[in-house]
Amino acid sequence: MTPKLLLASSSPFRRMLMENAGLVFDSEPAVIDERAIEAPLERDGATPDAVALVLAKAKAKEVSDRFAGHLVIGSDQTMSLADRTFHKPRDMADAGNHLRALSDKTHRLNSAVALARDGDIVWEHVSHAELTMRPLSDDFIHRHLNRVGAKALASVGAYQLEGEGLQLFSRIDGDYFTILGLPMLPLLQKLRELGAIDG
Repeated sequence: MTPKLLLASSSPFRRMLMENAGLVFDSEPAVIDERAIEAPLERDGATPDAVALVLAKAKAKEVSDRFAGHLVIGSDQTMSLADRTFHKPRDMADAGNHLRALSDKTHRLNSAVALARDGDIVWEHVSHAELTMRPLSDDFIHRHLNRVGAKALASVGAYQLEGEGLQLFSRIDGDYFTILGLPMLPLLQKLRELGAIDG
């Protein structure tokens, strides 16, 4: 029997990616304390890749522990600039600080995905995208954040590439799915290999 797919997330963007790909699935957000998991990793010098992967696996495993027989998809994304790992901005002032730090620089998005079944991780993967932000003046950052409002607080970089955030960039290297936080091509390949979707 084909295992039922569960997305361990309430993210509308990840749901949209899976729906657009024609996947039949349910969503069940993971009940984990992400900051409590991240803090010791960052103290120990874990790479942004490793942090994203640990969180993706924790989400998949937590939901998998509650839903026997299901194939659970967990995902997470971190953003890094040199050795700094960024988190979602706390407020609009913090969003402005994010954009000032990223202005005229290339940062990396690290998107991890993991599959779990019956409490065991059966597959994991990390994809990357490199994004170069054009030089931004303080005045432009202020006007931009006034236009996009609270949406700036919903993502780690204080921008949505699928919206007005696209105007902030001069170059993007990486696929759309990785940027939105769910590497769909490797995920679909693995789901076909596992017989979870039509191959």
